[in-house]
Amino acid sequence: MALTREQREQFLAEPHVAALAVDAGAGRAPLAVPIWYQYEPGGDIWIMTALDSRKNRLISAAGRFSLMVDRLEPSIRYVSVEGPVVDTTPATLQQLREISARYLPAERVDAYVDFAWKNHGEQVVIHMRPERWVSSDLGTADDYAPLEAGPA
Repeated sequence: MALTREQREQFLAEPHVAALAVDAGAGRAPLAVPIWYQYEPGGDIWIMTALDSRKNRLISAAGRFSLMVDRLEPSIRYVSVEGPVVDTTPATLQQLREISARYLPAERVDAYVDFAWKNHGEQVVIHMRPERWVSSDLGTADDYAPLEAGPA
């Protein structure tokens, strides 16, 4: 069953690791890679990546990308969202801290942020405006379990 707007936005706001997909050009399948993202219902989505990364080059060329997030429990649910890039800016230390705190245990954030800021090179934040959504809640795994045969 398709999710309501409120359900899909709330689901996307949860800290799932997304699969990012972007056009990779003629003769190539789309680039599809896992990525951290940030989203608040009703707003734009943002991701952080290296300035010189293939992701950044392909997103810049395409002008848009997709994210897909899913889960298996308590029910099988997914949200896919696609839209245009509306802004790209140099990443800040505060943004790195924000996205790291979304995904890492609190006691690991400071060490990760320190390491990443010093070692990952120049980063950019890419903002995408959600334009097209596909979503569904497919129920629980038990809904798909085969029925057991009764006594013979």
